[in-house]
Amino acid sequence: MSTQRSALVVGGASGIGWASARGLAAQGYRVTIADRNAELAAARAAELGAPHTWVVIEVTDEASVAAAFEQAGELDAVVSCAGFSTFGLIVDMPVDDFRAVVDCCLTGSFIVAKYAGQRLREGGSLVCISSLNGRQPAIGMSAYSAAKAGLSMLTEVAALELGPKGIRVNAVAPGFVHTPLTEGAALIPGVGGAHLKRYPDIMSHVMKLATG
Repeated sequence: MSTQRSALVVGGASGIGWASARGLAAQGYRVTIADRNAELAAARAAELGAPHTWVVIEVTDEASVAAAFEQAGELDAVVSCAGFSTFGLIVDMPVDDFRAVVDCCLTGSFIVAKYAGQRLREGGSLVCISSLNGRQPAIGMSAYSAAKAGLSMLTEVAALELGPKGIRVNAVAPGFVHTPLTEGAALIPGVGGAHLKRYPDIMSHVMKLATG
């Protein structure tokens, strides 16, 4: 029987998720890239090569998450990266826009944690990607900041509940990371460039927590 470790990266086709998938593959994990973008997920898995694979996932749909975990099988690491943000002042933001962000970033993370807790082997690890905005407010970021603050506490509760099963649960809360989802924000004066250099190497933290 193969002893190769196995990992599932949710939101693994781009940004921090894709960097996590590459890092885990380099450390000998068999990686399943889970993403809502099927075409990109398939291309990323092909780039990694066999035995790595991919699956479509929609984190706000429990059936979709359950199916993705079923396909991935037993796991040693799960990195939960799915999320997005929108900008809008509280007095102007449509409630549906607020709910969409919270549904993806917080409820979706809960669903992923639920199935990670069922599928991770003893000694396994769940790493959630939170955000500096979970504790540092920003104008126009009410939905994202509230969701990420909730994710930080969800992570702590999951750690308490899954710890007795020998599963480690942690969150990494980076500041601004230049990814396809943040390209617009990077154009704002003071956000890109030298601002990025103030933050440590995010991926070194993710890999350390995921692999133990």
